[in-house]
Amino acid sequence: MSTMAEVIEPTAGTISAADLASSQHSRATVGDVTVADPRMTCRGVDVWYGAKQAIKGVSLDIGKHEVVSMIGPSGCGKSTFLRCLNRMNDTIDGCRVTGSIKLDDVDIYDAGLDPVPLRAQVGMVFQKPNPFPKSIYENIAYGPRIHGLTNNKAELDDLVETSLRKAGLWEEVKDRLDQPGTGLSGGQQQRLCIARTIAVSPEVILMDEPCSALDPIATAIIEELIDELREHYSIAIVTHSMQQAARVSQRTAYFHLGDLIEVGETNDIFTNPKHKLTEDYITGRFG
Repeated sequence: MSTMAEVIEPTAGTISAADLASSQHSRATVGDVTVADPRMTCRGVDVWYGAKQAIKGVSLDIGKHEVVSMIGPSGCGKSTFLRCLNRMNDTIDGCRVTGSIKLDDVDIYDAGLDPVPLRAQVGMVFQKPNPFPKSIYENIAYGPRIHGLTNNKAELDDLVETSLRKAGLWEEVKDRLDQPGTGLSGGQQQRLCIARTIAVSPEVILMDEPCSALDPIATAIIEELIDELREHYSIAIVTHSMQQAARVSQRTAYFHLGDLIEVGETNDIFTNPKHKLTEDYITGRFG
């Protein structure tokens, strides 16, 4: 892959001159941040928590039918950036986001855009499984019901089954759909949450360390599932496990102190990193 360092200045908008000067000190990203067929495009994204800048001029495409892994040390901004992709940061007081983030060429931060349907299009699977305190069936049916995605009980039943099948959970739960989702094992709960995300027909699935609370067997099942889901969805995953990033993703982005340092094909990042910070991190010399 050819390398391309680019600096895209952040949108000034509501930030002060001092903030703008600070954000312009962000590092140039090594590697090509673009893809030929993007589902989401991010350009010059800055994130501020009050006076603290957490993300500095990050630009990155998320392609159709690909998994992008975001790696880096704790506090580097990868989860903050992930939450920008479906406006989850809107819920944090004092957080402001500038720059451009588009889903299928639509600006997701447009003042007239409702974030609720956006979060159906760009679903989130969290670090800790968080099934609703409802039955397995109702965990899946809840989203399609409130978004009006089905017309009758038969259609809803079909959607519940299809979602559970896509999440690799149907055969394990088909005879106990009326039992609480919270009664499943940790790995099953995480697959239930993935099925719940799938049920509202997303285009993009965001995963924030989805296996960190799971045992190795459950982790392997989720990783295999991620590879299968790539056929239908774009996936962005934050992980602290470089082995996991190497197994599940086609492209990898390395973050450091709010900067996107390097992005490229996963195999290239792990075998031939171009930036010293990336090399130091993946070889264990960082810090």
